[in-house]
Amino acid sequence: MLGIHNNMPAGTLYIVATPIGNLGDLTARAREILCAVPMVCCEDTRVTKKLLSHIESAAHTLRLDEHATAKTMHEIRSLLEKGSDVAVVSDAGTPGVSDPGAAVVAYVSAHLPEVSIVAIPGPSALAAALSVAGFAFDRVVFAGFLPVKKGRQTRIAELAQERGCIVLYESVHRIKKTLTELESAMGDRRVVVCRELTKQFETVYRGTIAQVLPQIVEKGEFVLVLAPQ
Repeated sequence: MLGIHNNMPAGTLYIVATPIGNLGDLTARAREILCAVPMVCCEDTRVTKKLLSHIESAAHTLRLDEHATAKTMHEIRSLLEKGSDVAVVSDAGTPGVSDPGAAVVAYVSAHLPEVSIVAIPGPSALAAALSVAGFAFDRVVFAGFLPVKKGRQTRIAELAQERGCIVLYESVHRIKKTLTELESAMGDRRVVVCRELTKQFETVYRGTIAQVLPQIVEKGEFVLVLAPQ
């Protein structure tokens, strides 16, 4: 395992949750960190620069998406080794929850054991959707986004056998297709579909999959919560 080979104290890697729609949900601690660090790693620099501008942060941004290269990881490593703090954000919500944030945490924990990795908790579409679903449960399966092609039907069949509460993320382009396929596999299972959580046109649909499907407005981002069986 590689470590830091100089006398300079290591920087800290902050995993910072950001608003999923309403900028008022940014915590005071998250604002403080994002204004203090010199570098913010993010999925889309355009999205993050808007947030940084809103809070008057002068931090630079570094793209860290699913195509992150060894060069990107080395740059992050170099900053931390030199004692600079680094923040990681996703486009919205909590990094590492169905986004590329987990990759940098795994890399840093493996190669820089001296670096502290600190969670700055806050907004999460997963937690927000569960909080308004109204389902009693003692088990939650978070399936993220379903495979687009290969393995999709196998995954849906597996989820159909799950007796706990299931949470899925879905895009506007596949929401109706996904609900149709879930209905075929799960029948009249109850579902809560959250659209555009915390945003101006937030909508929560409730009922069986068959009841909810025709109501869906195909705009925005979606979180599906399937009731436990």
